[in-house]
Amino acid sequence: MNKKIFSGVQPTGNLHLGNYLGAIKNFVELQNQKENECIFCVVDLHAITVKQDPKELKKNIRETTATFIASGIDPSSSIIFNQSMVPAHSEAAWILSCVSRIGWLNRMTQFKEKAGKDKENASIGLYSYPVLMAADILLYDATHVPVGDDQKQHLELCRDIAQKFNNDFNTHEFLRAPEPLIQKQFSRIMSLKDGMKKMSKSDPSDLSRINLTDDKDQIVNKIKKAKTDPLLLPGKIKNLDERPEAENLLGIYSSLKNQNLEDSINEFNGKNFSEFKEKLSEVLTEKIEPISQEIKKLLNDKKYLDTILLEGSVKADKIASKKIKEIKELVGF
Repeated sequence: MNKKIFSGVQPTGNLHLGNYLGAIKNFVELQNQKENECIFCVVDLHAITVKQDPKELKKNIRETTATFIASGIDPSSSIIFNQSMVPAHSEAAWILSCVSRIGWLNRMTQFKEKAGKDKENASIGLYSYPVLMAADILLYDATHVPVGDDQKQHLELCRDIAQKFNNDFNTHEFLRAPEPLIQKQFSRIMSLKDGMKKMSKSDPSDLSRINLTDDKDQIVNKIKKAKTDPLLLPGKIKNLDERPEAENLLGIYSSLKNQNLEDSINEFNGKNFSEFKEKLSEVLTEKIEPISQEIKKLLNDKKYLDTILLEGSVKADKIASKKIKEIKELVGF
């Protein structure tokens, strides 16, 4: 069966190995399956739910686009565009927010985590952005959405919104409820300094992450300094239970090699970390350095990146404007 895939990445700048292994690598694999029709969005409307420097945001939109292309997403076979260039996203978000229920949004755990204790000062956008996310997906009749664990709840909300809209306007499956595509292994890459914390660009230490713009020397240095424990590498998966750093580094190696964790454990059973880190640095450099070089090259050609986004937004708008027109007719506009 043909799948219509939709996914987006926030242009927050400084994309790292966690973004690559947890999302972008999977996007490339989905694109390369001939039966899939893929739409990848730089979700810049989502980015402004927290205050942004306008110059930085513009730079980050281009950098995210460059990262997509450098990683293997082909603009001639997939649609790459940024959300703010397709007005239907904002229009659909408003209409669907009138269908959504406050009780549903109150259950969203990500808002509680992002807003923290000071939720009275959080923007309305941060609170209601799952509705915009639903609009993003439903405008394209997406059948499948690749999601990490932290987005599963938002996809469930998207399905609820689709069902309620269809019921409210007595239209069977007009808004298509998408299925999640959950990456079972290596969807969460942890910090190189703390195996209990997710790899993040907001971590003050640059040594906590491999940036997709890092060169060979930076990659080798960061892996050399990555936190480990004093034991030799284990021989069984269950021995990783109390060893988060070992599990994370073996997971990174496995994902890059496209092999399961068990094979990696067998490969390094009883070896010390210094030997393993050498191999991991090699594999990382082989994969990430060409991406890093290509990102830097593409960032020097702003006109090319802007053209890709413009052409992608024209293709996306053709699909989304047709859907929003139908939504408006159903609502009575």
